[in-house]
Amino acid sequence: MNKILFYAMTGEKMCFQHILLNALDLAAAGAEVQIIFEGASVKLPPVLAQESNKHYLKALETGLIAGVCLACSHAMGVYDANIALGLPMLNDMTGHAGIRAYVEQGWQVVSI
Repeated sequence: MNKILFYAMTGEKMCFQHILLNALDLAAAGAEVQIIFEGASVKLPPVLAQESNKHYLKALETGLIAGVCLACSHAMGVYDANIALGLPMLNDMTGHAGIRAYVEQGWQVVSI
C-alpha cells in the first residue's frame, strides 16, 4: 500500500479533523501514514489534547503524528504547549518541517 504524508497547514480545526479521519482510515487499510503540523496548524495540538479529541488521540496512539514545526510553534506562541504534549519538534528545513526526506523515500504528500 502507499506511503502518505499529511502536511497540515491550516489552523482550522474542522479541516484538520478531516486529515485525522483520512489518516486513520488509510492506516487501517494498511497504508503507511504520517502527519506533520506546519504553519497555522501548530496551534491545534493543545486544543485537540484539551478536548480529548478521540481521532487526535488515536492518531497519537498509533504513531501517525510525525511532529510539529519548531519555527511555527515559536511564531504562533505554542512552542511550550507543544513541547509539554511531548510532540517532536521538526526543524530540518531552516527551522521548519520539510517534506524532502519523505518525497525522496517515495511518500505521497497531501497538503491541506
